[in-house]
Amino acid sequence: MAIKMKSIFSNKNNKFIIGALHFLPLPGFVGHPGLEKVLEVALADLKAFEVGGVDAVIIENNYDQPHNINVGEETVNAMSFLGREIKKKTKLPIGVSVLWNDYAAALSIAKEIGGTFVRVPVFVDSVITDFGEIIADPEKVIDCRDQLEANSVMIMADVQVKHATMINSKSVSNSVKLANDHGADAIIITGSKTGEPPKIGDLEIAKKASKVPVIIGSGLDSSNASTLLKSADGAIVSTSLKEGSISQEERNAKPYSLRIDVKKVKELMKVAKSLPN
Repeated sequence: MAIKMKSIFSNKNNKFIIGALHFLPLPGFVGHPGLEKVLEVALADLKAFEVGGVDAVIIENNYDQPHNINVGEETVNAMSFLGREIKKKTKLPIGVSVLWNDYAAALSIAKEIGGTFVRVPVFVDSVITDFGEIIADPEKVIDCRDQLEANSVMIMADVQVKHATMINSKSVSNSVKLANDHGADAIIITGSKTGEPPKIGDLEIAKKASKVPVIIGSGLDSSNASTLLKSADGAIVSTSLKEGSISQEERNAKPYSLRIDVKKVKELMKVAKSLPN
């Protein structure tokens, strides 16, 4: 599986970087500016990621606040539309993340738009979030993928995910091994919140325990990449690559008015490409 995941990226001999396209608020959420505007901004961020040299992108409804654990049809339709339009404009692999944990929606959207992977925040670790309790059920995730006939879509599974409290305490190693055993194609390790990097110790433990790639899911930037990526195969990045500075008052660390800065992308990619995988 590790070879399968790594094979989708062009820089097979380097650390891979996935740029997250955080959509502006979608229909039904405060601040929604209309889908045309959402697409316009997403394509601008896509261009910055492409010029900067990322290896893939992942679309996400990051600014649909407050999140729902499972989204409505309106969100699925909007993300499918946006995903199809983005797919027309890029040759990069595309992933899908539907917050808070709607893996069924993510898988269906990925299949429809020709996506390569999905992110599943809750896979093997049951958690309590600001939006409710989520009980992990990895078998159900895999069954859903089978039923959708989306078996070519790979699953990137968070373990002990950010913005959540574990219901049952377990070691990082145990969580990683469970995710491996239940079919995850990659493991995502985060800090406790958006913009916060994972602990180096957690990355080292995950890398040792996992048979599939380990991906940093928060807090990576050009200043810490050379250290953190020593214990990971790649990263999903967005917040640190946006204009402006992180705000402690902003749940998502930076507001949706800020765009991806191509200079920051290039700086990060320079570091990532210098590190052997």
